[in-house]
Amino acid sequence: MSRVLEARGLSPRPLVVRCGAFGDMVLITALIRALHARFGEPVDIVTSGPWSAPLLEGQPGVGEILCVRSRKTPYWLAPDQHRVVRRLRSRGAGPTWFCDANQAARPMLERAGIPQDYIVDVKDHPLELGEHATEQWRRLAELNPAGLRAPPPPSAMVAPGAYLQVSARRQLDLDDWLEDRGLTGAPLVLVQAGNKRTMRRGLRRLAVNHKYWPTERWAAVMLYLRARCPGHRIVLLGTGPEYRLNEELIAAARIPDVCNAADDLPIPRLIALLSRAAGLVTVDSGPAHAAAAVGCPLVVLFGRASPALYRPCGTAGADVKVLTGRIDGEPSMLGIAAAEVIEAWSTLRLRSGGAAYPGSPAPRRAW
Repeated sequence: MSRVLEARGLSPRPLVVRCGAFGDMVLITALIRALHARFGEPVDIVTSGPWSAPLLEGQPGVGEILCVRSRKTPYWLAPDQHRVVRRLRSRGAGPTWFCDANQAARPMLERAGIPQDYIVDVKDHPLELGEHATEQWRRLAELNPAGLRAPPPPSAMVAPGAYLQVSARRQLDLDDWLEDRGLTGAPLVLVQAGNKRTMRRGLRRLAVNHKYWPTERWAAVMLYLRARCPGHRIVLLGTGPEYRLNEELIAAARIPDVCNAADDLPIPRLIALLSRAAGLVTVDSGPAHAAAAVGCPLVVLFGRASPALYRPCGTAGADVKVLTGRIDGEPSMLGIAAAEVIEAWSTLRLRSGGAAYPGSPAPRRAW
């Protein structure tokens, strides 16, 4: 396929356009790996958000990452869009997968001279009944742009689910961090209580926040984790704005030796930490998807999002317990009791010994 494209003066490297949240970018690895297996070339990516590059750099099948700050800024005010368009022109048009639900990024492709019939657009191939997000991406990877014909490869070439590789360099960074935090040698239980909705404007109980779960329930779960796993260290995850929330949880639980890591977890370190942990309790979030992608068992609380579509799913097949609740007949995380989370954790198949040092690449089939 690559030689055919080059002979026609086209770029042999597939292009994926996906501007999504942290979890969305973890899920898109299913498409990237499938396209890499199909074309035998790195997959270039147009994306946005400060998380995308540190998440995807160095991952199997990933080529050049072209990032814009915003797709919606007028083009004449957006030097980052100008830079991406120039780079797309220089690499040449080729098979392109447009994976955004809205069309905000399409003008960049038009300005770069990528013809409409070179593009597979997700809006033209809606979800099938009961289809998981990673399954949809694998299905799209087998489609051909109308203007470029090639036989699709068998799906068996790539294992289903999301996958993230943790390099030896990032494992060494984690070793140093664990030593600095006094966590070396201890098996780890992780908790992700916050999310960007929870911390937005500091108002956690707004009706628009579908991922809020009360502090007293988190405290009850943390008390149980301490009793159930007395030899483990509990580490609270998050970004900088979630540090104060984590401190409130620690105060409410009143248990010692809990590490609040929300002030010092860049994405590469977070992924490495998830790859070592015995297990994770989390709201539906980007770290939930990253955990599954590195084989970390987890209990995940869902609000309004569909578990059928967004259940964390990784190639390693780690144990995932999904909890849902209802309030007044509507899906709501507030309908999940602390006792349900405790029961789910009690049956979760934890990773023993804090993982078996997963720094080396996975077998080729997992890519």
